[in-house]
Amino acid sequence: MNHVIERCRAVRLLTYPEGMIQPHDLTITETGLPSPGPNDLIIRNRWFRVSISTRLMASPDAQAVEGIPFPALRPGDALADGAIGEVVACPPRSGFEVGALVSHPLGWRDYAVVDAGRCVAVGRGPIEPAAYLGHGWTAYAALTRGIQVRPGDTVFVSSGAGAIGSMAGQIARKLGAARVIGSTGSADKADWMKADLGYDAVILRNRGPIADQLKAAAPAGVHVFVDMVGGEHLAAAAGAAREGARFVLLGALTAELNVAGASIAAPVELDSFQLILRDMTLRGYSADRDSAEVFPEWIAWQREAGLHFACSKVQGLERAPQALHDACEGRLRGLVMVEL
Repeated sequence: MNHVIERCRAVRLLTYPEGMIQPHDLTITETGLPSPGPNDLIIRNRWFRVSISTRLMASPDAQAVEGIPFPALRPGDALADGAIGEVVACPPRSGFEVGALVSHPLGWRDYAVVDAGRCVAVGRGPIEPAAYLGHGWTAYAALTRGIQVRPGDTVFVSSGAGAIGSMAGQIARKLGAARVIGSTGSADKADWMKADLGYDAVILRNRGPIADQLKAAAPAGVHVFVDMVGGEHLAAAAGAAREGARFVLLGALTAELNVAGASIAAPVELDSFQLILRDMTLRGYSADRDSAEVFPEWIAWQREAGLHFACSKVQGLERAPQALHDACEGRLRGLVMVEL
């Protein structure tokens, strides 16, 4: 390697948040680029993902939690998330070339030093970065491997305007769903979900009990529930489940976005007799853990599917802390992505 980059910037956790994470809880530092090892690539990041799970990662309580699916952050640590960047230097026989685009897990910085084994080649031509950084593949894996959507199904998707939900509704339709219902927090998002994402009906939080709204939107009940929220949404879906209903649980925003502080505790009361009598399936699912091999299939499938990649894009590393705050406050739509 002979490519020399003297300085690089990264977003770091400055202090543990009190309540909702704020931009001032983060800071941008400039340091020398770490010395690359014999199998490392130097990558100039072009895009990276902003995930609300960062709020949980930045919680002091996350340090003591076993089994947390992402690394806890301490003050001074650099944030990290999925990124796509251009290779500017690589060792011989690494399998990569200077100028190629790769995906890797070290976003939140303008340059990254990444082991070649953690990089996936994307190619050189124009790409849709949201297809690689977004959670469409999570939704695709959940609806084809976690559970299966069947022709004619009624599908309910909680947080239908979010990174996963904005894709799950579209994918469910492509897989044969006859009616797709989502939930969100504002009327303007509901209108957008119906106009751009193809939802047949949208339930609004804080507009009355979720169970009552779901009954009106799906009077015959639901076959499939894709859940990112938990709590009242999960209880309402269970009450509206048809015989043989399949639930796939992908997140619990009631815990991650709890006003008092992020946690991994999301209690909910369900009628277990009804689960048995209706022959229901509830599956907790992680695409990364359970179906990582599905990603190439997703990339090929989405090219023909004609999906709308909902994305809230911001420009520049300095705007990333505000983007994280806005995402956690529910102000943004779809994938939140920073372009560098």
